[in-house]
Amino acid sequence: MRHRYAGFKLKRDVGGRNALLRNLATSVIEVERVVTTVPKAKAVQPIVEHMITLAKADNLHSRRQAAAYLRTPASVKKLFDTLGTRFGQRNGGYTRIVRLGPRKGDGAEQAMIELVGSELVKRAAERAKRKEERLKAQREGREEEEGEGNE
Repeated sequence: MRHRYAGFKLKRDVGGRNALLRNLATSVIEVERVVTTVPKAKAVQPIVEHMITLAKADNLHSRRQAAAYLRTPASVKKLFDTLGTRFGQRNGGYTRIVRLGPRKGDGAEQAMIELVGSELVKRAAERAKRKEERLKAQREGREEEEGEGNE
């Protein structure tokens, strides 16, 4: 029976495990997509979900709780300014774990943990960048045509 054996040990002592989970949670919030092993992804998922729930409350106490756990002030700022508003209407399920297959070196099962909707944000940013490049090329083309017409 497994009574009262909750959590993941990840073959580490308490300090190493806490440091690993804090660093992983900070990275997931900052980058929105991290490749790691399946057990680590499963261990950090509830922590990231809890941080986003804190961000939805957006008061001083929740900011201090998140800042006490996350490593960088930039991650706290992004959590409350961007992610809290993005997931404001969603009731849980902020992260997704996608299995990627075995790692080449040691055969460990790899997984990607990402925030739901991050692929849409990245696509929109790429689309805006392409549109801006297209407009810039059109402007340069018009300027060249106008320059040739004046000669």
